[in-house]
Parts: sequence; C-alpha cells; structure tokens
Amino acid sequence: MINAQSFIKALDLQVLSPSSQKEWDIHAAELNRPGLQFVGFYEHFPHDWPQVVGLTEMSYLESLTDDVRRARLEAFFAYRVPCMIICRGMMPSPDMMELAAKYDAALLRTHLVTTRFVASAMNYLNRCLAPRATLHGVLVDVYGMGVLITGESGVGKSEAALELVRRGHQLVADDVVDVCRITENRLIGEAPEMVRHLMEIRGIGIIDIKAMYGISAVLTSKTIDMIIHLEPWKEKKAYDRLGLTDDFTTIMDVRVPQVVLPVRPGRNVAVVIEVAARNYSLKQMGYSAAQELDKRLSSQMG
Repeated sequence: MINAQSFIKALDLQVLSPSSQKEWDIHAAELNRPGLQFVGFYEHFPHDWPQVVGLTEMSYLESLTDDVRRARLEAFFAYRVPCMIICRGMMPSPDMMELAAKYDAALLRTHLVTTRFVASAMNYLNRCLAPRATLHGVLVDVYGMGVLITGESGVGKSEAALELVRRGHQLVADDVVDVCRITENRLIGEAPEMVRHLMEIRGIGIIDIKAMYGISAVLTSKTIDMIIHLEPWKEKKAYDRLGLTDDFTTIMDVRVPQVVLPVRPGRNVAVVIEVAARNYSLKQMGYSAAQELDKRLSSQMG
C-alpha cells in the first residue's frame, strides 16, 4: 500500500482533482503510460499502477473529437485507476477533470518532463515497497563505505563508532538499524526517526552526535557494503591472519562481506575498522595484499 499524500508530497505534485482514497493498493514499483489504452487496447492493462500522461499521450487525446475523447477517457477511468499524473505542466481537458472526479481517481500534475518524473516516481515506489527488516548494530560511513558493526551487547560497538566519528567519519544509526532491500543485491540502512543522530554510551547516557560534532558527522541513510562483527577475544580460536578467503553473511537474501574482529583491551578497534574498509575497497578494485604475498611466496619457492 502507498500513502497517497506521502506520494504527492515526496514527488512535489500539484493536485488538480482530489481523491477520497487515503492509500493506493499498489504493490509494484511500476508506472504505466496509457497510450495503448487511449486507442482502445485494454488487454494486460495494469490499471492498479499510477498512470503517467506525457506529451505523446496528451497530443493524441487533443487530436480526437470531443465525443471520441470523452468515450476513450470514460472507458479508461472506469478501470478505477489510483491516479493519473500529467507531466510537463500540461493542463487536462475539462472532460478529463470531470471523469477523474466521477471515478474518484486523483488527477495530479508535475512540471518535470515525463522520463525524469518516471525515474523519480519509480525510485520512490521502490523505496516504499522494498522488503524491510530491523537489525541490532551500528551503521557508519567509513571512507564512503557503509560499515555495519555488529556484536553482542556491551562488546563496544557504540564506542568504536564514536571514535570513528571523532576521526571524521559519519554516523548513520546506533543500536537499531532499519534495513530495506532496494534491489536484488543492495541494502540501505537508516536510523528510526525517533533515535536519529543519537547514540548511547554506557556510563554517560544518550548523546546527540549532530549537536556535538556538527551536521557533517551524520548521514540519514547509507548502503550496507560490509559487516564488521565484534566479539571478545578467544585465546583458543584460530582467527584469519592472511585474508586469502572472503567470508559472507546473508541479510534479506543479500550476501554481504563480513569480517570477524576479535576485541580485547588495548586494541584500537576504530583504526582496525578503518583498515578493513580501505582493504575491502582495494579488493573491489582488484588488489589483494594477501594474494600479492601468496604470489611472492610462490615465486620464491618456484
């Protein structure tokens, strides 16, 4: 379901004819340009999508006689479309206004060209309809990379994030991260509005990162590019010391690279997270220090 007023506000639309519908039963991030419907072809008509009228469709309607145009529009609105958006700031005909009101379809207008509006509207719908989940962790932008810091309560996630902010990086969310999957392989994380820009530090309480460090220290949302999982150092556990293999975890069916980082007193976790982010960026560009070392060893042995 899509909230009608939120859709109108987010896309800066002008209401030409209102609708009594508070929500639209829309389940796909798609829009329809009803050129085929205006010529009478209704097979496979996605009438539950927002209908977008551009210069081509409007020019065709204007070429029709009044009686024919009214009959075509009557057949179109009879399908109970949720809304019609007219692009380029064009004015609808009086019969379009009348029939939209008759069938309770919102008639809206934008001054954007059709292709630009369609891109913006699909992006908005995609965000609204994306699968969502709530995770426990801290999301930070480190060198332009979204790093989700996870781990048991009290392991030091917030303290590490605070040090990263102090070193010039940006906080997205602390403790609670709302995640949505906007594409098949891309996750976006953000903080719930109630606790946005706030952080809990044990022994101090709640602090406002935006107030303390300025607007440049926070972000509203960020892609989740990698996960740093903090855990107390276990003496008998064999931790990866070379990094020849990459580990992944799955969030909402999306595979995300993960690094398990052991924590113990005296270890600067924030610096290690910075290094992990830089190292992952290098791997994305095709360079791996571990593989380079492996090549050197192989050449010496050969």
